[in-house]
Amino acid sequence: MTDKPLVIAPNLKRRLSGVTATIVRLVPVQARMIAICATGPGLPPEVPHIPVIQTATMPRDRWRVWHARRNTEMLLGLFLRHVLRRKYRLLFTSASQRKHSGYSKWLIKRMDALVATSAKGAAYLDRPATVIHHGIDTDGFAPPNDRAALRNQLGLPPGQVLVGCYGRIRAQKGTGDFVQAMLALLPDRADVTALVMGRATEQHQAYLAGLKDQVTEAGLADRILFLPEVSVDQMARWYGALDLYVAPQRWEGFGLTPLEAMSCGVPVVGTRVGAFEELLTVDTGTLIQPEDGPAMQGAIARWLDDPVAMADAGRAARGHVEQNHAIEVEAAALVAIYRELLERAS
Repeated sequence: MTDKPLVIAPNLKRRLSGVTATIVRLVPVQARMIAICATGPGLPPEVPHIPVIQTATMPRDRWRVWHARRNTEMLLGLFLRHVLRRKYRLLFTSASQRKHSGYSKWLIKRMDALVATSAKGAAYLDRPATVIHHGIDTDGFAPPNDRAALRNQLGLPPGQVLVGCYGRIRAQKGTGDFVQAMLALLPDRADVTALVMGRATEQHQAYLAGLKDQVTEAGLADRILFLPEVSVDQMARWYGALDLYVAPQRWEGFGLTPLEAMSCGVPVVGTRVGAFEELLTVDTGTLIQPEDGPAMQGAIARWLDDPVAMADAGRAARGHVEQNHAIEVEAAALVAIYRELLERAS
């Protein structure tokens, strides 16, 4: 990577987050289209990056783009441009779907351009924004060649219809809503097993323990399985093992898990939060209101009780993601904005 990139994507947070994950998967793809690098702590070696201090010493020979995704990164961009007099065009991507604080609005007002990851998110901005959905690596997240063999490798029960819910385990993510739905549905469906995969942080351990107790008391501990979190590079295999994925979130900024599941050829039951309404179609899954237990049960049951339709929806889901939500689509849309900013008259 050149030491004089045209675009810099800061990641000023060491702990893994959705923003960090976005930068890690997106910047290597964009680097094939434009001279871009990331900066900040905790970035893996495959991501082109430079030290933060180097961003303050960029030559003033031309304009560059500073693509911020957090308040701290907007602030640093303003400091670099107005205090250190570096030539940065400032771009901010907002994934939020709530009213911004006065401080955030102050920062956003000073950006040269805005991107929102959903139409809902754009509606909370006081200025026009380009809507660009997150994309998926459709090569990495792909349907398995042999689902039965994959399930055997993962130690999953053979001959079962598998319904999954993956991600952080907490009330906000709707994990309990999914468990309650499966507690109601499984007694009448002996061929169905539910998978709950993810990590509960310390403050949510009691919540997880309560869910496990309910499952045990119902006599379904062998059919509602709580699995430990796996690394990101292993997630495609766990999606690919499923017949149906449920995204039961009560609130979400964007939410990548439905796209990841669909990319692996799995239809989705999702709540109307985040960008889910902009990602799912009637051919690829079902949308329901969050925290609506009967609706969730009904939506899951309709797919489980029509395996042909479920398989057809899985194939449609894969095609939909390939055509509309491949990571190359997201990368190219952002690069077009970078180029427009770089070409602006001073």
